Amino acid sequence: MRRKDKEIKDGAVIRRIIEKAGICRLGLCRDNVPYIVPVCFGYDGKSLYFHTAREGMKIDYIAANNRVCFELEDEVEAVPNDSACEWSFSFYSVIGFGTVEELTDPTLQARALGWIMKHYSNREWDFSGRSFENMRVWRIHIDQMTGKKSKDKPLPLQV
Repeated sequence: MRRKDKEIKDGAVIRRIIEKAGICRLGLCRDNVPYIVPVCFGYDGKSLYFHTAREGMKIDYIAANNRVCFELEDEVEAVPNDSACEWSFSFYSVIGFGTVEELTDPTLQARALGWIMKHYSNREWDFSGRSFENMRVWRIHIDQMTGKKSKDKPLPLQV
């Protein structure tokens, strides 16, 4: 990271940013054409999870190239100034890279959907006996990720 004064190295702080983020943006690429798409997600401390319809553009891109970049953010707000060129943003963000894998085992699919639902509801859900024939469930194996904060923003409190 070029701006070391903005880098977040503490894994617990990065985890907290992920846990508070409302959406995950996936950066995909196929035939040298980029595609960015927001997805609902879950996080188990090692991997990210998301689900899709049975077919669509995300799936076409993943089939062509399962390498992914992802971005999440929290507490983003504009910081106004009297000078137009001095406006800035206050934020926390996480950017990472990994590979996408489809989960086809119903037990793993249920576990992944549990992580997704826990992220948004903060409670456990029972997916036993559920049919997953109308959706596809995916795991992102995280290879690397970094946290970043705006220069004057303090680190968020650890949980």
